[in-house]
Amino acid sequence: MFQCCWLALVAFIPLTLSTNPGVKVQLTQKGLEYGRQLGIASIQRKFRTIKIPDFSGSERISPIGKVQYSLSNLQIVDVGLPSSALGLVPGTGVRLSIGNAFINLRGNWRVKYLRIIKDSGSFDLNVNGLSITTTIVIKSDDTGRPEVTSVGCAASVGSAKVKFHGGASWLYNLFSKYIDKALKNALQKQICPLVDDAVSDLNPALKTLNVDAKVDKYAEIEYSMVSSPTVSNSSIELNLKGEFYNTGKHEEPPFSPTAFSLPPQTNSMLYFGLSTFTANSAAFVYHKAGALSEYITDDMIPKSSPIRLNTRTFGAFIPQLAKLFPGMMMKLLVKTEKSPIITFEPNNMTVQAVGLVTAYVIQPNATLTPLFILNLETSVSARVFVSEMRLAGAVTLNKMDLTLRTSYVGDFQVKSLNKILQMVLKLVVIPDLNVQLAKGYPLPTLGKMKLVSTELQVLKDYVLIATDVQFTS
Repeated sequence: MFQCCWLALVAFIPLTLSTNPGVKVQLTQKGLEYGRQLGIASIQRKFRTIKIPDFSGSERISPIGKVQYSLSNLQIVDVGLPSSALGLVPGTGVRLSIGNAFINLRGNWRVKYLRIIKDSGSFDLNVNGLSITTTIVIKSDDTGRPEVTSVGCAASVGSAKVKFHGGASWLYNLFSKYIDKALKNALQKQICPLVDDAVSDLNPALKTLNVDAKVDKYAEIEYSMVSSPTVSNSSIELNLKGEFYNTGKHEEPPFSPTAFSLPPQTNSMLYFGLSTFTANSAAFVYHKAGALSEYITDDMIPKSSPIRLNTRTFGAFIPQLAKLFPGMMMKLLVKTEKSPIITFEPNNMTVQAVGLVTAYVIQPNATLTPLFILNLETSVSARVFVSEMRLAGAVTLNKMDLTLRTSYVGDFQVKSLNKILQMVLKLVVIPDLNVQLAKGYPLPTLGKMKLVSTELQVLKDYVLIATDVQFTS
């Protein structure tokens, strides 16, 4: 499909705004070359749809006199585009050029001369030295998705040679030069409209850009465009919003994206830069939605664990608890108190979270009686990886600090509960969180796009994904 040629080029065409992006996409010369190969094959198929209407005329040929001719049923036999280039025009865009192309056609001929003599047969038409240049103009529609048009297309045909077969074709080949010019003009008029149509055919595919990509029931991520692309001699850099929102509700977080830059790259076709703003907007959204909270009950603790969620276990550290509520089961509520803070440093992604742990005793009638509330500060290390077309992750606990906020059972030593709470975090909370993180969130995509030979690095203030791409129909 012709769309493959430009898919990587115009996946994201920004509006001209002043907002810093949360996500950057850099397309390299290697990516352009892949697009050129796919696109030329698609244009070649497009040229096979060329239609030349039947036409007729007359010429006075010495010594025969006036010869009336008609050409009909012209069909494409072969198309070749041996030389092509897709180049960057710094500060402007992309230019496609095709040279030394050829088109071979076949059809039927009829002639009449000397009033009574009629003849017919077949003919071959060889069109050589075909050259095309066009510029691709990219603009945004009102949904933040790209639209493309071809402008300034120029096409020329070097030669069009017709050769007659059958009948007295040796004679008719003598005046083929008169027909060559007519066929050449008829073909040349069709080339640019076909190129324009091929570029326009991209637009339905470009509408598949996941500007609002659903993540789960809590969140979606917006990949609208925030500024014009930067076109250099070696790459096109595109700027996307890259911001998480609560599903159906676009509330801005109390922080803004800061500028970051991708270093020049050459080894892969495509590079994604995902900033800490994008990650922190996700943390803000999930905290706001109440998704960063979990009730912990004893049946969630491995059976092999000697520590149970009951007043007997906790009573070993809080003696009055066992006296007030002897032999009763407990429940913990672990939740964030404010949005976690995510930082990227070279080879290190860290999440700082401030939360609360509320302990309850479960009464015989299933009501909950609060026992105490603890302030919880945690630091976790995160590992991020690409899974198909999604960025996924997993976290491990670095450290945890507890302080007492409120107690309904009298004073006690909070540090004595460290072992229990660490066990709850490591065995229940973090594994559950990792199940969700493993599902990942969608990267910006178009159509049936597949990432190949993907590598990921955590750098200062952003994650860099280097990848090649493939498109399937």
